[in-house]
Amino acid sequence: MQLTSHSFRSPRHTTHYWEAGPLDGPLMIFLHGWPQIGLMWRAQIEAFASEGWRCIAPDMRGYGASSAPTSADAYALQELVADMIELHDHLGSHPAVWIGHDWGSPVAAALSAFHPTRSRGVVLISLPYFPNGFALPNLVPLIDRELYPTDQYPDGQWDYYRFYLTHFEQTVSDMNADVAATLASLYRPGNPASGGKISPSALLTANGGRYGAARRAPPTAPDFGLWPAEDFDALVRAFHPHGFRSANAWYLNDAVNIGYLYSAPEGGKLRQPTLFINGEWDVICDISRSRLGDPMRSACTDLSVTNLPGGHWLPLERKTEVVEAICSWLKAKMLS
Repeated sequence: MQLTSHSFRSPRHTTHYWEAGPLDGPLMIFLHGWPQIGLMWRAQIEAFASEGWRCIAPDMRGYGASSAPTSADAYALQELVADMIELHDHLGSHPAVWIGHDWGSPVAAALSAFHPTRSRGVVLISLPYFPNGFALPNLVPLIDRELYPTDQYPDGQWDYYRFYLTHFEQTVSDMNADVAATLASLYRPGNPASGGKISPSALLTANGGRYGAARRAPPTAPDFGLWPAEDFDALVRAFHPHGFRSANAWYLNDAVNIGYLYSAPEGGKLRQPTLFINGEWDVICDISRSRLGDPMRSACTDLSVTNLPGGHWLPLERKTEVVEAICSWLKAKMLS
């Protein structure tokens, strides 16, 4: 199934997106997170487009060929949702199944909470829904303090988030020092032995950064089992114009994002059928070994959870299994 490239321009933003499937098919929109581009969904797009779905995968704001504003507040959740509303209108505004991974999950969930008539169903992958906001103040109370004692790990596995807030320029500089090596080092498959272990993401402050004193990623060969070689090359090229500045800026809007979600109808409750796909080896976001899933369970009236043996990059690590999980859920909820 051939993916075609398109761009939609409005007075406030340009969104580049990939499309496949029949124009009159039911709409399925895939939202990537950090640090990705729409091509990360290739396997899922090809599978669902072949089944008759009209599949859309945008490069989110700050990524790929979409607009990349310089101001950090341009990456607040409300702006990201507005981008997707404009794109959805451009596509005909038929109610869609919204699928998000990582930072794409808060966008898909917020859109579905604020604009329920646009959303037939929601699939959240790797990052659960936080109706009060995916923001550090809402994450810290849910940390497993047996694994991460407060005196040693005040921010637990979210120490990387704190480091982005307190050392933003360094995070950008370190990652931009060798973009290809940074991306290759980030995209590694999950490890079943990681369960119950301290996440490397908890150690950035102690180590002086993700890459310590080296201040750059070590030479790392890409894992082409995750990203096909051609798509990984496209990912690297996509980061050359802006580096990691716009991508990392998504983390800089906690207060604004919390305030935005505070105004959501019914406290951000999702009444659409919602599927969460959890990575059993995800050392940051696994909901089976912590209370991270509790806010989502309270906020979703029709929640299904599927566990897959993988780490954080499930759409890349478990391409077929993610498709199968979504297909089973669509059938069970009569959405297909």
